[in-house]
Amino acid sequence: MFGAIYGDIIGSHYEIHCTKEYDFPFEADSTFTDDSVLIAAVCKTIIDDPSEIGRFEVRKRSVEYAARYRQFYSYFPNAGYGNMFSEWARNPAAKPNKSYANGAAMRVFPIAYAYEDFDQMMLQVKASCYPTHNSREAIIGAQEVAAAVRIALEGGTKEDIKDYIEDDFYDLSTPLSVIRENHVFDSRASYSVPPAIIAFLESHDYESAVRNAVSLGGDADTQACIAGGIAEAFYREIPDSIVKFCERKIDVTIKRTVREFMDKYGR
Repeated sequence: MFGAIYGDIIGSHYEIHCTKEYDFPFEADSTFTDDSVLIAAVCKTIIDDPSEIGRFEVRKRSVEYAARYRQFYSYFPNAGYGNMFSEWARNPAAKPNKSYANGAAMRVFPIAYAYEDFDQMMLQVKASCYPTHNSREAIIGAQEVAAAVRIALEGGTKEDIKDYIEDDFYDLSTPLSVIRENHVFDSRASYSVPPAIIAFLESHDYESAVRNAVSLGGDADTQACIAGGIAEAFYREIPDSIVKFCERKIDVTIKRTVREFMDKYGR
């Protein structure tokens, strides 16, 4: 779980100062963003109510996710949210957004840890998407990230992850070196999520997954969050230097919530 948050922190500087360099420096002004805040919100939702749902209970469950999103937004209102999310979060009467961006994919890691049954995990992901990203594109992006994490946690290989995702929806055959040439900042799920998964697939450890994602020169914090979250589940190890750099940058509320979650659901 912290692997996703560390990726968010490391990538935050380069969301604005995009780079195509793999050996970029870790910048002192890096900080957690909305990615980390909403991961904690999902953790809190599951801590408070881990119960499973049926396929006709998705909207009912989504109300619980929505309440936590708004709660954590109120704690950290300046964490770099998109305009659509901020407007929704400030208005308790707002209808679900139909965003097609990657904001749903960046926060699903707790669901993959908490729900071992694949079908249940997918229902929970859909419920988590519904308040703010109620579009097929965003839901698919979130479900593919959750699937990658779940397969990794179960000891699957990179080939297992790639095969599942390609059979399910995305084409992951284009090498990162080719994608990087023309990749730009675009938070659309179908544009930004597949390269983030490829950044993991072409990695050899946690740090290389994050560096691959940031060096795309795109939505660096979210793509590094996604790649880092999958990499943590797969490699089960994060370098001490990265932990030391990132830990002091995480707010205590986020840290406490995620640690409480991992005490219960960490593998």
